[in-house]
Amino acid sequence: MRIDVLSAVPGTLESPLHESILKRAQENSRVEIHVYNLRDYAHDRHLTIDDVPYGGGAGMVVKPEPIFECIESLKAQRQYDEVIYLSADGERFDQRMASRLSLSKNLLFLCGHYKGVDERVREALITKEISIGDYVLTGGELAALVVMDAIIRLIPGVLHDAESALIDSFQDHLLDCPWYTRPRVYRGMEVPEVLLSGNHAEIEKWREEKRLARTRARRKDLLQ
Repeated sequence: MRIDVLSAVPGTLESPLHESILKRAQENSRVEIHVYNLRDYAHDRHLTIDDVPYGGGAGMVVKPEPIFECIESLKAQRQYDEVIYLSADGERFDQRMASRLSLSKNLLFLCGHYKGVDERVREALITKEISIGDYVLTGGELAALVVMDAIIRLIPGVLHDAESALIDSFQDHLLDCPWYTRPRVYRGMEVPEVLLSGNHAEIEKWREEKRLARTRARRKDLLQ
């Protein structure tokens, strides 16, 4: 998979993209990530990419020219499965969407900033808008990282244990069960006896019961 990311503040993406799973996925050639600075497509000596909104109002809006030029340049080189805009009013991101997007070959992410981008960008270039929740961030970079992380870990070969991704929370619309490791007793708190029994059928039954109970208690909407 190849992912291209357009940003007004590309430095925000640098550290997370070079740590943990995202770093390993790139080193193992499971994913190729390229970050583009929108200011490289500005035309004045101040590298201006934003301006005041027509009609007045507080805040600034990202201009259409640098976004159009950058995206058109990239689309001339390859076809994208989706051109995604990270926005507070986009479609709510979930595990089902992550699974679908993980099957893509080429994805392009546009990170919003300030009050957002000129609406003509959304009308002419964007094929999918994604929100990670009902709140507002300074920019779309953090949201892009969340979406990329959720997608990339589902690509075969990224995780050492592929089964781990298949039993994560939300993968089959249930929350995950409790997990324990050594020591067997810690500060008087003991690991459930069934997990020590060696009876794999009983262990799986216990885990499924706990998943259902936790989902029913915390996210009953998922059961619907």
